[in-house]
Amino acid sequence: MPTHIWAQDPLEFEQEIRSLERKYDSLWNPGRPALVFTGSSSIRMWDALQDTFPDHQILNMGFGGSQASDLLHYLDVLVLKYRPEKVFIYEGDNDLAEGKRPRRVLKDLQEVATLIRKNAPRTPIIFISAKPSLSRWHLRGKYRRFNRKLERWAGKGDALIYADVWYPMLRGRKVDASLFIEDGLHLNELGYEIWKQVLRPLIETPSKISHP
Repeated sequence: MPTHIWAQDPLEFEQEIRSLERKYDSLWNPGRPALVFTGSSSIRMWDALQDTFPDHQILNMGFGGSQASDLLHYLDVLVLKYRPEKVFIYEGDNDLAEGKRPRRVLKDLQEVATLIRKNAPRTPIIFISAKPSLSRWHLRGKYRRFNRKLERWAGKGDALIYADVWYPMLRGRKVDASLFIEDGLHLNELGYEIWKQVLRPLIETPSKISHP
């Protein structure tokens, strides 16, 4: 196993992870395809996610404050055990804000993808770009670099998909302030409406994965 230098202790999420596990162990229907959404609080706070896409079984495995390294630590219980048809990942936002370099964040996400591939070689993995926000707009250059690296890498992989929410959330050259709750970081209904429009085609389109 590779040795990881954690930016934060992943065990701080233990209680939240166990709560998610209990919830979805009771709700998950193994007889239906499942779409797993995971990542930090922008996923966790999308309370209407299942209602937004009622024709799909969606498991919202977001855990607030998480970084890509935390997802890597909990990948088995949050993603792999549910044998998802597709996986949607939003990580990088907190990593960059806490001082990690874009290259380091990408490395952690590459390890996440590698582990998913080992267990589910044909499962599409959708990486949602880091979003712009009012509270972190001063880091926009770093976020753009990360998004470019993520997009280039995803474009080279089989069934790796980059979903851009950065540019749809801008108004001209500035972030659209109307998309956020009071903290200037998390999305309101208008913000999630944009995410819905970006992700809908990726949710609704049947998987088309080439056989090895």
